[in-house]
Amino acid sequence: MSPADFTRPGSLYGAVDLGARKQALEAQARRESAAQETGGVPAPVIDVDDANFATEVVERSMNSLVLLELTVTRAEQAKQYSLLLEKLAAENAGRWTLARVDVEINQQIAQALRVQNVPALYAIFQGQPVAVVPGIATEPQLRDWLSQLMEALAQYLPPPAEEGQDKQEQPQEPPVDPDVLAAEQAVDAGDLDGAVAAYERLLARSPNNQDAKLGLAGLGLIRRTQDVDPADLQNRLADPADIEAQLLAADFEMLSGEVDRAFDRLVDVVRRTSGAERDRARVHLLGLFDTLPGDDPSIARARRNLASALF
Repeated sequence: MSPADFTRPGSLYGAVDLGARKQALEAQARRESAAQETGGVPAPVIDVDDANFATEVVERSMNSLVLLELTVTRAEQAKQYSLLLEKLAAENAGRWTLARVDVEINQQIAQALRVQNVPALYAIFQGQPVAVVPGIATEPQLRDWLSQLMEALAQYLPPPAEEGQDKQEQPQEPPVDPDVLAAEQAVDAGDLDGAVAAYERLLARSPNNQDAKLGLAGLGLIRRTQDVDPADLQNRLADPADIEAQLLAADFEMLSGEVDRAFDRLVDVVRRTSGAERDRARVHLLGLFDTLPGDDPSIARARRNLASALF
């Protein structure tokens, strides 16, 4: 592992990459505002960028279908295609979400998907592209493609709204808690103490609030690593007896999104140490679990490995 590995930004379900989480929350607030202005009908499109892609597309696709439009918004022909997609999105409100990316501005997304030409329309479900419409399709072609896609995913998607159903009856996203927004604003301003205070206020009101627990755990990672020199840490890792270096390396790996690597590192420390050092590594690992939702599969895997190392 090189020092560069310790500086790469990551997103742990929005808990650690707090800047991206703030953008996602603001996007949610904009959608709610638009819904109120249109009588409860959700906005037909979400603007996505490199920072909020994980939250607005990947996470959202775990429970619903996302159609990802890759486009160049300044191109006139692409604008007309976008209007057609917005029309179809409005007709299918509640069944899928249209997410739009301008690839001229957000090149990382296009590179990750290996996009050759735009516009292109990707169907994203459970974090994976499941279908694609390259280029510009006609309205009949899009409707036929959507019909086949809906049929293929029918068992996973909500049923279409009944004729005449009041759209205001459709479930709306819950409002963003003001203390969550306050915490994100504090992080954006570099005020980590203010962010901690906001999350603690939220926990005082709602002891089981997952946003607050994830946020505090993520802030703990940031605080422990913000003053650490990655090059110095890399040198310290050459000494297997330097347990503190191993704990910090695991923190950096979590921030880089290398969750399993971080967990495996600490399980290995537990396996080869004893006494106070072993317990310190075990407790640190349990603390890292708090940066992820409790049902994350990496946690279940790490718990099994930890049990094996302990017993």
